[in-house]
Amino acid sequence: MDFGYPGGPKVDNLAKEGKANIELPLTHFDGLDFSFSGIKTAVINLNHKDPNIDKADLCASFQKAVTEMLLTNTEKAVKEFKVDKIAIAGGVSRNSYIRAEFDKFAERMNIKVYYPEPVLCTDNAAMIAAQGYYNYINGERAELNLNAVPNLKIGE
Repeated sequence: MDFGYPGGPKVDNLAKEGKANIELPLTHFDGLDFSFSGIKTAVINLNHKDPNIDKADLCASFQKAVTEMLLTNTEKAVKEFKVDKIAIAGGVSRNSYIRAEFDKFAERMNIKVYYPEPVLCTDNAAMIAAQGYYNYINGERAELNLNAVPNLKIGE
């Protein structure tokens, strides 16, 4: 089953038909780090375990859990760094539920939230692929033991 990426139209549209009634794990770390890998694995496992699971409910539960994690860490960051503006970007920023919940959050926290137009909300993998393409045409190659460097700047 392909839900698409978390903020994508497949999850967003299907979730509107469902209820967030499936308990999913929320991953929390010290500080402001978080990961969606545990929740994505849980969704995949639930779907494999029961292929007849209500996909709309699963999508609604997934986007609610993802949004809770985003809001929890964003609230910590707003308080810790005393910011009054935040920007939501990447594929996840296209999701209408996430936008609606961040609008409520912005009002409650008295901050401003900025989003790109939905057509500009692409999955970060597209940007990574584009950089890989340019590296490739410039003759740059990596060994098979290449590892992820999450803070690497483009062009490094």
